[in-house]
Amino acid sequence: MKEINVLFYLGMLFFAAFLTKKFTQKFKIPEVTGYVIVGVLLGESILKILTNDVVDKLGYLSTIALGIIAFTIGAELKLSTIKKLGKSITAIVFFESFGAFIIVFFTLAFVFKGEMYKALLLGSVAAATAPAATVAVIRQYKAKGSLTSTIIAVVGIDDAVALIIYVFASSFAKGMILGEHISSVTILINALISIGLSAVIGIVAAYVYIFIMKNIRNEDTIELMITAFILMLLGVTEQFHISELLTIMIFSAFITNLSPIIEKRSGKIVDFFVPIFLAAFFILGGAHLDIRVVKQIGGIGMLYFFARSIGKIGGASLGAVIGGATDKVKKYIGFALLPQVGVALALALSIKKNFSIPLYGDKGKDIALVVINILLFTTMITEVIGPFLTKLVLKKSGEIKE
Repeated sequence: MKEINVLFYLGMLFFAAFLTKKFTQKFKIPEVTGYVIVGVLLGESILKILTNDVVDKLGYLSTIALGIIAFTIGAELKLSTIKKLGKSITAIVFFESFGAFIIVFFTLAFVFKGEMYKALLLGSVAAATAPAATVAVIRQYKAKGSLTSTIIAVVGIDDAVALIIYVFASSFAKGMILGEHISSVTILINALISIGLSAVIGIVAAYVYIFIMKNIRNEDTIELMITAFILMLLGVTEQFHISELLTIMIFSAFITNLSPIIEKRSGKIVDFFVPIFLAAFFILGGAHLDIRVVKQIGGIGMLYFFARSIGKIGGASLGAVIGGATDKVKKYIGFALLPQVGVALALALSIKKNFSIPLYGDKGKDIALVVINILLFTTMITEVIGPFLTKLVLKKSGEIKE
């Protein structure tokens, strides 16, 4: 096999990211949408520049990006903010997350007869909402008000719930694929052990990090230490086969709530990494889309899209009613929760990484192919419709002015 010049492809990838950023800024397109589309164009099925072998070689970029995504999610989980927003936020997050999961699962269970694990994993991915596109619209139009505050809180907490749903779903899926005659109780216990181990590692790492960093203000030192901790946590989670996203999210959340000052200093450093790794993450993610199978998965993809939309919109509205939110929140909140590219893509790549190993055989590889292609196919839809709907409901609610 021809040797792959990793450095050349890295340089080309970031140059493509630069051009994409300039293009999206000029035409006011969400950056993440541009990155995914460029990834599809450069991928195996069109220009064949970022071939499957190249993407595999650059896989560690995506892994590090997963760690950064998880850290940024955890930083948003401030208990003070959650308490201030009250029970309406909790109810909205619960019903929109589980609404999407349940409706997608039962809809696709009829499609994947005999392969329930596919429906289970796609349902867990459906629970996640991408904050990037939604928050970008809010910032662009300087939206303010109860609906805006609720949207920001929901998209921050939503991803944490989605990660927990995914850990349970993936545990059940693994048991189904291996054909093991294990009771649901045993699988549930194994999932709880996995979550518990992620929590223990994340919490212990947070306390150690705070202890080391409490008197350190030098930015170079903080940069070295936060990099060391994120990479070590990625390594530890890979070693113990637990969720890297959940572990690092818990690590970040505990730093945020135990020492906001240290989190602020560390978050400032992480923000420098974000443009580099997220650009690579979304481009490499887009490169996974095989347009040759779109004919096969297009119909299923549209079913997934409509089922998820019903779950998100209906679940959010129900949660707003139960939680006693304002009328405009009840009416509009669900329409701002459709984008899915961020954490959902992270989960899809996590599925590819965890299920494409020899232990799960051809079934594991098939799952990775189906999940990532359905997600990327529907991402093209949600990343166009999502920002438009967010702008529309914010304008109708009177929280932005042209």
